[in-house]
Amino acid sequence: MGALVNLQSLCLQNNRISRDIPSSFKNCSNFGLIDIGNNHLTGTIPPWIGEMTNLLVLRLRSNKFKGRIPPQICQLSSLRVLDLANNSLSDVIPNCLKNISAMALPEPNIQVFPFEPLKYMYGYVSYIENLKLVPKGKELEYARNLEFVKIIDLSNNNLSGSIPAEICVLFELRFLNLSRNHLMRKIPEKIGSMKELESIDLSRNHLSEKIPPSMSNLTFLSYLDLSYKNFSGRIPSSIQLQSFDALSYVGNPQLCGDPFSKNCTIEEESLKRSPTSSAKDDSINSSFYLGMGVGFAVGFWAICGALFFNRTWRHSCFRFSDDIRDWIYVNIVIKLNWLL
Repeated sequence: MGALVNLQSLCLQNNRISRDIPSSFKNCSNFGLIDIGNNHLTGTIPPWIGEMTNLLVLRLRSNKFKGRIPPQICQLSSLRVLDLANNSLSDVIPNCLKNISAMALPEPNIQVFPFEPLKYMYGYVSYIENLKLVPKGKELEYARNLEFVKIIDLSNNNLSGSIPAEICVLFELRFLNLSRNHLMRKIPEKIGSMKELESIDLSRNHLSEKIPPSMSNLTFLSYLDLSYKNFSGRIPSSIQLQSFDALSYVGNPQLCGDPFSKNCTIEEESLKRSPTSSAKDDSINSSFYLGMGVGFAVGFWAICGALFFNRTWRHSCFRFSDDIRDWIYVNIVIKLNWLL
């Protein structure tokens, strides 16, 4: 057990390990890397993972974890890789992810990624574990260049609710993948403040409304997938956003502007004219209904007055109504006799 406590790297990916994560691991406070992806682990992600304050990499992707993402993960201030993709996690994305300071604060110009925790427990072993991630829609393998990676991948789960606006303070995040969930509402307005982002994948959710104009500030963006949602309006103008082809925005029929051939000019002119046109239409409609009401009242009382003061007209009107009543009665009786 002593050797396990001193263990600094746990790499058991691509096996057939099943059941829950062993609770004995919570005593391994020196863990810098946990990679147990691509197994058959079940149950929930244990909250005690938040006590591993030295953790830099947490890769649990492609298992069978259920339940919510434990908020205790937010205590891992040194975390650089959070990969929980391809599970069955549900509930909302914790807004406390903003507390992962390694993804939020700029670091000094020295080598900040401590490679030592990525080595095996014996000091003379210098082999560094390779790590497979999916930062831009393709699986890539990282080793020594892992120090440049800061990624959150929660894709292909059952997460719901909205994208928490608080994640916009993760100014040092490079890769964000929240695709294939059940996220709703809109993209946070201040997402453009995450200026280090190189990749954003929010595809196949239930997001709607307009693409935030602040996304035009993402000058390092080289991969974007906003497909198959309910976005509308103009795609914000920037060299980066217009450099992506239409496939990055496909499945959003209400979007317009580059790279789509659909022009926004007519729609924008309509919106500009809409306040005046709406006021004119309201004025015309009000005048029409007012005139119709006055006309009906005047006509009704004119007829009633004529019948009241003119005896001959009054008798003729009553006689006509009696004839109509008799005609209806006779026709009903004839129809009933014919049916019977």
